[in-house]
Amino acid sequence: MSNASDGRARVAGVQRSRGGVPKLPIDRARVDANGLDGDWQTNRKHHGGPDRALCLYSMDLLEALAAEGHAASPGAMGENITIGGLDWNAMRPGACLRIGTVEVEITALAWPCNTIAGVFRDRDFTRVSDKVNPGWSRVYARVVGPGTVAVGDEVQLAEPS
Repeated sequence: MSNASDGRARVAGVQRSRGGVPKLPIDRARVDANGLDGDWQTNRKHHGGPDRALCLYSMDLLEALAAEGHAASPGAMGENITIGGLDWNAMRPGACLRIGTVEVEITALAWPCNTIAGVFRDRDFTRVSDKVNPGWSRVYARVVGPGTVAVGDEVQLAEPS
């Protein structure tokens, strides 16, 4: 579901877990300043909190990683929301998005760690490090406006609030 037939960016996956990876698929979830309802991060020092309430990743990049032979799929790298059809190079700190009825601001690039090494055929998780491959990083976001997000929802770049 990387590119919707109408050319708009869409939510390709919504995922959560009670800690760790992979995050498992759900159809929809309520989102507030604490993140996705029902989601939890095992390592709260490096994940979660208001400035890292959500982890986002590109379905298009997941598909490219899978084509390289990696076990990349929605939620495998710990992202809560997988988005298809969005120029991932625009996902930098300060960028704002409307995802369904939720408004978020990108706060940081999510540096990869050993937790997601199993996704990569050679266990080289730096494949999604912005330092090694600019534009391939997952991103963290703060929730500016709570709401609901569901698979298929439109995603738009928005003006900062």
